Amino acid sequence: MSQLLSIDQGTTSSRATLYGSDGNAVATFSQPLTQHYPQPGWVEHDPEEIWLGQLDCIRRVLSVPGGGGVAGIGITNQRETTVIWERATGKPLHRAIVWQDRRTAEFTEVLKREGAEAMVRQKTGLLLDPYFSASKIAWLLDAVPGLRARCERGEICFGTVDSWLIFRLTGGKSHVTDLSNASRTMLFNIHSLEWDDELLRLFKIPRAMLPEVRGSAAHFGHTCAEVVGAVIPITGVAGDQQAALFGQGCFAPGMAKATFGTGAFVVMNCGVTPASGEGVLSTIAWQLPGEPVRYALEGSIFIAGAAVQWLEEGLGVIGAPGEVEALAGSVADTGGVYFVPALSGLGTPYWDPYARGVIAGLTRGSGRGHLARAALEAIAFQTVDAIRAMESASGIALSELRVDGGATRNNLLLEIQADLLGAPVLRPRCTESTSLGAAFLAGIGAGVLDTERIGSLWALDRRFDPRLTRERREEMHRGWKKCVQLSLGWAK
Repeated sequence: MSQLLSIDQGTTSSRATLYGSDGNAVATFSQPLTQHYPQPGWVEHDPEEIWLGQLDCIRRVLSVPGGGGVAGIGITNQRETTVIWERATGKPLHRAIVWQDRRTAEFTEVLKREGAEAMVRQKTGLLLDPYFSASKIAWLLDAVPGLRARCERGEICFGTVDSWLIFRLTGGKSHVTDLSNASRTMLFNIHSLEWDDELLRLFKIPRAMLPEVRGSAAHFGHTCAEVVGAVIPITGVAGDQQAALFGQGCFAPGMAKATFGTGAFVVMNCGVTPASGEGVLSTIAWQLPGEPVRYALEGSIFIAGAAVQWLEEGLGVIGAPGEVEALAGSVADTGGVYFVPALSGLGTPYWDPYARGVIAGLTRGSGRGHLARAALEAIAFQTVDAIRAMESASGIALSELRVDGGATRNNLLLEIQADLLGAPVLRPRCTESTSLGAAFLAGIGAGVLDTERIGSLWALDRRFDPRLTRERREEMHRGWKKCVQLSLGWAK
């Protein structure tokens, strides 16, 4: 039986998992990733730490009994995070600027005032926001001495994290990315499927530093035997949210998933034609061999699980993230407390980098349990806001929501999500849909899987049905929206 190696490089960890073609994990190893915060609103990673941590996980997985016979490698990654390195040596020239980073907020505001957003939106499906790679690259070109001239001479590579890992895995032979990751840079035209000259001029970015773009199940190169100990083809690549949509078997238009991790990301398959709407992003989902590009609508929530992490690290309300469910369940409701976790601005549908966190509705009777429950409700409310915007853009009413990610172990969160959404929430047996989706794409690229087989592998663990009345749901949402208004524009 063919095996597939999934490389899942996320915001807070690096992981490698070996799967059988039946979708069952054979072995997995992970390493934490250090977060660097050099200034308020700035978030960085060390590219060498990303590479070395991921390499260690890969070697460990391949060394387990039965770890040979890998048909293909799939890579999935934190998107938008921006890495630059020397083409000749593979040496990074700056820490990676992470997708959460807000240092370019003023720059993107200037471009908005100059009227650039309509053109950017039409070509990329994205909104002018610091979230995406283009403004991060522009900042690096100004901040690193001599970088622009070296880029123009072809000496420097830019890549999202997938490109960085592929370059290192192939010993510098492949500088490539896939359509899904390219569509998150704000430099790629999602209609013509190419790097766009007008966008490159807008951000003053040399074309020579950009990777070659391929489909999501394609040949991206072979691993270098001296690096990983084996020559294995890399046959699948997708950004983490697109990989999760694929891993959840959401192959038909109107199917959607939400991934609850550091942030939360809601993605809806919208078929072969891109859709657009107020506050939501249009993005490329994937392209399979011999098929047209599939598009998706996406809602991006910057702080989800990170809100629980902040309760632990910032406030000391809990001793570990796993304690939040019991604490939140110790009270019947929030007692009127709302928490808007705009710790890195707000994403869909507000797109306000100047929003800041707000806790409102406190009384003398408010306690730790109320705040913990408000944090879980905040994750669910943000998801509802994103889904309502996507329903409006697509004209499709969501019938169910498939969920994945580490936070889905929290049953109370999923009960709250179903209540506030007013639709069933479905948790699959395998909640590592991002990693699994990368493996499935690799399987298609290697010729050992197809979508019919993948769809048959999806299995339900538990279904959460809504219990709240519509009146109570709408009342709670009005309170949430009132608190959001307090958050917007706070730091401007």
